[in-house]
Amino acid sequence: MDKKEENIKTKFVEKLRSDNMVAFIFCLPALIPLTVFWIGPMIFAFYLSLTDWDFMSASYNIVGLRNYFSLLQNPSFYRTLRNTLYFTVGSVFPAVIGGLLLAIMLNRKIPGRNVHRTLIFSPWITPMVAMAIVWSWMFNPSRGLVNYLFTLINLPALPWASSSTWAMPVVIIVSVWRTLGWAMVFYLVALEDIPDDIYDAAKIDGVNFWSKLRYITIPLVSPTTLFLSVVLTVQALRAFDQIDIITQGGPAGATRTLLYEYYQTAFQQFNAGKAASIGIFILLIASVFAIIQFWLSKKYVHYQ
Repeated sequence: MDKKEENIKTKFVEKLRSDNMVAFIFCLPALIPLTVFWIGPMIFAFYLSLTDWDFMSASYNIVGLRNYFSLLQNPSFYRTLRNTLYFTVGSVFPAVIGGLLLAIMLNRKIPGRNVHRTLIFSPWITPMVAMAIVWSWMFNPSRGLVNYLFTLINLPALPWASSSTWAMPVVIIVSVWRTLGWAMVFYLVALEDIPDDIYDAAKIDGVNFWSKLRYITIPLVSPTTLFLSVVLTVQALRAFDQIDIITQGGPAGATRTLLYEYYQTAFQQFNAGKAASIGIFILLIASVFAIIQFWLSKKYVHYQ
């Protein structure tokens, strides 16, 4: 009996190893580009952050963690970090909440529903460079459309991008404008997957709109909310075009984010080691945001 059990165990282990090998072979086409274009460059970036290479010299020195200590001891780094968090939170939350509200409004049978959906989604397929140029004209302090409309309704004209107070809100508005329709499309798909019977039962019970939104809609679309919050957070951390075109990181560094600091350090100051250390910080921040969001998902996300 013991020998028979041992043979069964041996065959099971051999089959398991065979299945694992087959699974590995099927995953290999995806693992190769993942290793070449993501894991490999990430390891090289960490190695580069330990050097003082200037992009041009044939030789360089290993400086250890000096680049990291230099960043942590620089007060301007913390201001850049605050700007990054400000931009990330300010652009992700309005896009997620606004996308859900738009999806709820356009999920009903209203005239021209498809036209409205297309118009709201169109900024996502518009090149960011072209969109940022148009918005920079609209927020021009002296000749912009926004200030012109303000004067028509007797409101004071604002300095917008030329002010350290209003520059970041301008960049956030442009970012939210672009991602709002994209988030709406995902929520529309999620809303269509909710059975109509649930809403019909709530209607019979006399549940009002806000109660249905709180106890039915939001819990059932929570997987989509998790997905959008993670993806939009990563996009916010890597935002560059709108900042470069509208404010160039100014005025006085008010819109300089970590990625823009990385660009200036690498391609203006030619300090590859310090720039790579900034890139590692961006990766760590993105990882922290993702961990927090997945932790919250275990408590609040309801999978159907």
